[in-house]
Amino acid sequence: MHRRTLLAATLAAPPLVRARSEPDVAALLAAGGCVIAFRHALAPGTFDPPDFRVDDCRTQRNLSDEGRAQARRIGEWFRACRLTPARVRSSPWCRCVDTAELAFGQAERWDLLGSPRGSSDAVNARRLPGLRAALAAVPPGQFQAWVTHNFVLQDFTGSGGSSGEGFVLRAGPDNAVQVIARLPT
Repeated sequence: MHRRTLLAATLAAPPLVRARSEPDVAALLAAGGCVIAFRHALAPGTFDPPDFRVDDCRTQRNLSDEGRAQARRIGEWFRACRLTPARVRSSPWCRCVDTAELAFGQAERWDLLGSPRGSSDAVNARRLPGLRAALAAVPPGQFQAWVTHNFVLQDFTGSGGSSGEGFVLRAGPDNAVQVIARLPT
């Protein structure tokens, strides 16, 4: 897609992000070789209850009505920009799966995107090397969307974000994670 077409599609997109970021994010994603990693949409509160189970959404902190609307707006922005991720991966936590499904219509549950506070020691040990390898493997011309938790984003990128915020990531030298743009909500 030409830059002019990208810009026109971006400017016509629903008001998800501040205008200063939209054309850059759309162009970067269209070029591929990157991932846009989102913090799940708004799920009020902090942490899950002590007795939560990943396989039971009733025991977890879930998206609010505002969070569900936020996730839908993310998807509207991508559709308006004519951007489709080659793969959509999500933490197995319900608020992440719901964000991915509402935004992109799909969610491949991936334990490496799960919260470190509820993941096994084995998963936590594999997390950062596995995420770096997966990021480095995204080819030019394609991008992936990942939905995860603030703790994972902080560990992986060095900074956290607000609910629904996206980080455009690229693998640098030695698979170092580079944050090349942010898609704020």
